[in-house]
Amino acid sequence: MRTVYVDNAATTAMSDKAISAMTPYLKEIYGNPSSLHTSGQIAKEALDEARARVAKCLNADPREIYFTSCGSESDNQAIRSAAVNGLKKGKKHIITTAFEHHAVLHTLKKLEKEGFEVTYLDVHENGIITAEQVEKAIRADTALVTVMYANNEVGTIQPIRQIGEVCSKHGVVFHTDAVQAVGHIPVDVKADNIDMLSLSAHKFHGPKGVGALYCKRGIALNTFIEGGAQERGRRAGTENIAGIVSASVALEEACENMAVNSKKLSALRDKIIDGLLKIPHSRLNGDRVHRLPANVNMCFEGIEGEGLLLLLDDKGICASSGSACTSGSLDPSHVLLALGLPHEVAHGSLRISLSVYNTDEDAEAILKAVPQVVEYLRNMSPVWEELKKGERKHLI
Repeated sequence: MRTVYVDNAATTAMSDKAISAMTPYLKEIYGNPSSLHTSGQIAKEALDEARARVAKCLNADPREIYFTSCGSESDNQAIRSAAVNGLKKGKKHIITTAFEHHAVLHTLKKLEKEGFEVTYLDVHENGIITAEQVEKAIRADTALVTVMYANNEVGTIQPIRQIGEVCSKHGVVFHTDAVQAVGHIPVDVKADNIDMLSLSAHKFHGPKGVGALYCKRGIALNTFIEGGAQERGRRAGTENIAGIVSASVALEEACENMAVNSKKLSALRDKIIDGLLKIPHSRLNGDRVHRLPANVNMCFEGIEGEGLLLLLDDKGICASSGSACTSGSLDPSHVLLALGLPHEVAHGSLRISLSVYNTDEDAEAILKAVPQVVEYLRNMSPVWEELKKGERKHLI
């Protein structure tokens, strides 16, 4: 049976270039970059080159790039650093949105327990907030605004540049979780007025276990992991040279091919959306225009997302019902609830996230399988039976 992998928002296959770039640093150039001998210094040169590659892709200075283990670690370090810096100035207010990734939300919940006040901005039905909302929420004691660049479930792209302008005007630090955006859409930290940005390599065909944090010069970055003086004293632990080099090459490759890839993926995305919307009582979640080129997120009334995923898997289609980080939970997606969807509808969600390796044949397989599975599940659903009889009102 042919496998159709469309869960690329969860993780991607490594590109050939990324694998080739990694291999020498696993077998031949394995010195510790903190060592003074030749082998260590060769590794340090590779680390510096990788840092410069990542910085160039973001229009940043290499000294503003700190390598981490993942996007979640980057989020934690950025938010905690901004909180500590704010606290020193008597500022204990933070602004975010109701549909951030849990790496952000859970960190903020901990800060609330430590005495910080967090404003969670409501998300419009289309999955987008406005710069005006952010500006209205800013107070004299606001230490940080943290808004994701693009949502990991519904793929909506936020007006980051406008939000950055508002934060800059009011002198508030602005962090964005750009894990789903970097390598897929243009990101320019200077033009976007971004102070701190998180990214993760395995979202753009790099290796797992490598992330990065951009921190604008002049903003103090709090040490998150104690120990050695790696990453200019801001993150202890021997650097994963093989992974970091591979990540930088993967990002460079993604940015170089972004325009071509985006055109291809947008066409596949739109074909799938148009086909799935033909299913009665279905809906697209998130704005149709301002969304990532590779993201499709649908709800089908009268079914459960878990059953949908399992039956699609039987047909060789690997998809998701939301964030991979919360896939073990039986609760409906907090993202879909933030968009105002009822629990009953949010439970029946499907996320299809494409990559450059997907084909038109894959799209056809999805458009054949999903309607079959939805019909099968509805035929055995007592809720759907009640909807058909008019005993319940349709919500889609």
